[in-house]
Amino acid sequence: MSLRLGDVAPDFKAATTEGEFNFHEWLGNSWGMLFSHPADFTPVCTTELGMTAKLKDEFDKRNVKVLAVSIDPLDSHREWVKDINETQKTFVNFPIIADDDRNVATLYDMIHPNASEKATVRSVFVIGPDKKIKLTLTYPASTGRNFNELLRVIDSLQLTASYSVATPANWQDGEDCVIVPAVKDEDIPGKFPKGHTVIKPYLRMTPQPNK
Repeated sequence: MSLRLGDVAPDFKAATTEGEFNFHEWLGNSWGMLFSHPADFTPVCTTELGMTAKLKDEFDKRNVKVLAVSIDPLDSHREWVKDINETQKTFVNFPIIADDDRNVATLYDMIHPNASEKATVRSVFVIGPDKKIKLTLTYPASTGRNFNELLRVIDSLQLTASYSVATPANWQDGEDCVIVPAVKDEDIPGKFPKGHTVIKPYLRMTPQPNK
């Protein structure tokens, strides 16, 4: 199943390191980040899960629930968490799905046979409170994810969901934004009271509206 932006994220029931739940029910009115790992007790994944735990406050202030998935069973996850806590000097504070039946991996197309017939690739899905997919990213097993970038994209997604703006290249929270083309010139003062700059008729900048 190939998932695209705007699709409803498939619901599922899963056993996790924090108990069983239905995904949509667990997500509630929060944003969500679902991300997969090739296997337990792998070096890059260990650093990624440790980093996720360390960034809990950053995810919390953005109202983002984090959920990891690996195709190994629950007992393996629990042993692996001990290693993550020890080596990364943190405490895993989010659930990890035991997907040994590959249900979630299949629903979210996380197994790419030309990369590996068994292990999941490093997929990331950011899901909105409406349960629709807002972002997909796929990394090879050899490359750890950039969590600063994931937070940056979440900031952009949440901003642009509420205001008629887009974020330019290398944008960081607090910087100027692009006014979307759908906004007419005459409507800009009412929508963007902080002012704006016209660089080209199609390129109009404004200070970040929610700062």
